[in-house]
Amino acid sequence: MKPSLILIGTSWPFRSGGIASFNERLARAFQSQGFIVTIYTFSLQYPAFLFPGKSQYSDAPKPNDLTIHICINSINPFNWIKVGRLIAKQNASIVLVRYWLPFLGPCLGTILRLVKKNKTSKIICIADNIIPHEKRWGDQFFTQYFIKPVDAFITLSEKVASDLSSFTTKKALVIQHPLYDHFGALMPKTIAREKLGIPADIPIILFFGFIRKYKGLDLLLNALAILKNKRAYNAEVVLPKLIIAGEFYDNPTLYQQLIHSLGLQDLCFLFTHFIPDEAVKYYFNACDFVIQPYRNATQSGVTPLAYHFEKPMLVTHVGALPDMILQDKSGWVVEPNAESIANGIQSLYELGEENFLFHLRKEKQKYSWNSLTDAIQSLAKN
Repeated sequence: MKPSLILIGTSWPFRSGGIASFNERLARAFQSQGFIVTIYTFSLQYPAFLFPGKSQYSDAPKPNDLTIHICINSINPFNWIKVGRLIAKQNASIVLVRYWLPFLGPCLGTILRLVKKNKTSKIICIADNIIPHEKRWGDQFFTQYFIKPVDAFITLSEKVASDLSSFTTKKALVIQHPLYDHFGALMPKTIAREKLGIPADIPIILFFGFIRKYKGLDLLLNALAILKNKRAYNAEVVLPKLIIAGEFYDNPTLYQQLIHSLGLQDLCFLFTHFIPDEAVKYYFNACDFVIQPYRNATQSGVTPLAYHFEKPMLVTHVGALPDMILQDKSGWVVEPNAESIANGIQSLYELGEENFLFHLRKEKQKYSWNSLTDAIQSLAKN
């Protein structure tokens, strides 16, 4: 009889941002190993006042290779009881749950308490965050409530593992974020840039993902202004243009005003809308380097994307961002301020994109989905 796994977390019909894409890719990894996998996702994930984007929902068709039940209402306690009892009856070998926001603690914690009553399912959590980037009232209580019924944890960074240790002594393994390998193939820059309407013969850097304050786009814009000023006095300074690809989760006016006040209108290509899965390849293939100028972070799904597309990265020295970067080999690590970011971008261009390729290709082999599935199964057996 095949082993069964239930995955509780975001998936279609919600947009395939980092967590949804991760969950669906992980489900397929378990299916390839002979598991019967069922995803239980949300009918209501966030109330409108907690969601800063334009839409939570995907326009893509339902994946025909995944079994997805759309049934969890994050704000309805009667629903939590119903779903918890339903999942408990399945007696799955493993119940795998994603946790990234304390708001979901009461919902998921209640469901898991009911699942635990079947005395069969091992409950394993993949924790993206324990202490959120943007703190709210009740965070600590909600997280503690969620943690209690969980048997063991996977974290994607040492930072989250450290945060988790302040809540519980339950077993936890740190596994590096696997590579996103389902967003399309590598292609020549010329083809990707033509698709985006960008000139083929200019230096290009990329900021990718939802635009939130902690991700430091303003620091990158100020860094670009520094390079612009240096270029005025030194023709050897490389002045790249910047692709900004991702939906605003902050007030867009603040960034638009900053671009204008710094005189960067001619240096920015704005694709400030949700980037669907099928378009991701164009942005990564079009750039020379991927820039992650975060003010704070746990880990980032952008790094695995950059590895997949074999693009060197600049990351700031915050959270676990440096953990996946080999300095001078797969990327560059700098301090989270505009001057350091500007100097780091210049250093990347001085070394040249080609000088990173060998190490990028070697490093990307480490981050397989099997490492994650094996770790989950190991925790479930203990």
